[in-house]
Amino acid sequence: MAEFSHFNEKGEAVMVDVSHKADTVREAKASGSIYMNEECFFLAVSDKIEKGDVLGTARIAGIMGAKKTSEIIPLCHVLNITKVQIDFETDENKKCITAICTAKATGKTGVEMEALTGVSAALLTIYDMCKAVDKAMRIEDIRLLYKSGGKSGVWEA
Repeated sequence: MAEFSHFNEKGEAVMVDVSHKADTVREAKASGSIYMNEECFFLAVSDKIEKGDVLGTARIAGIMGAKKTSEIIPLCHVLNITKVQIDFETDENKKCITAICTAKATGKTGVEMEALTGVSAALLTIYDMCKAVDKAMRIEDIRLLYKSGGKSGVWEA
C-alpha cells in the first residue's frame, strides 16, 4: 500500500526531499468547469461583462496562479516553470466554461499542483468577474487529466 510522502515518522508535515531525483521534463494537464445561468454565460463568452474581458483576464490569472503555486500550497516545491497555457472550452447547452491548464517544467518534481492551481485561479476569476450577474455559479470537476515525467512516467485519467 502506498504511503503519504509529506509526513515524517512522527506524523508531522514535511516538504519531501527531492534532491536525489534526476531532472526530467515534467508536464501536467488539469481541467475544471464553471456553470452559470444563460444570461451570464452569454455575457461572459460574448465579452459583454461590465468588468471587462472575462476569458482574457481569467487566462492571465490562471498563468499567474500556476506560477505562484508554491506560495499558496504549503508543501509544494518552488519550480522553474517553462510553460503555462490556459485554454477554454464553452458549452452553450450546459452553460459552462471549462478551463484547461497545461504546465511544464524541467526539474525533480512534477507540475500537477501548478496545473490544478492554474485551473482554480482561472475559474475563480471568472466567478469574480461575473458574480454581479449570477451569484449561484458552480465550480466543479477540477481534476488532473494527464501527467508525464519522472520515475512514474505517464499517467492519464
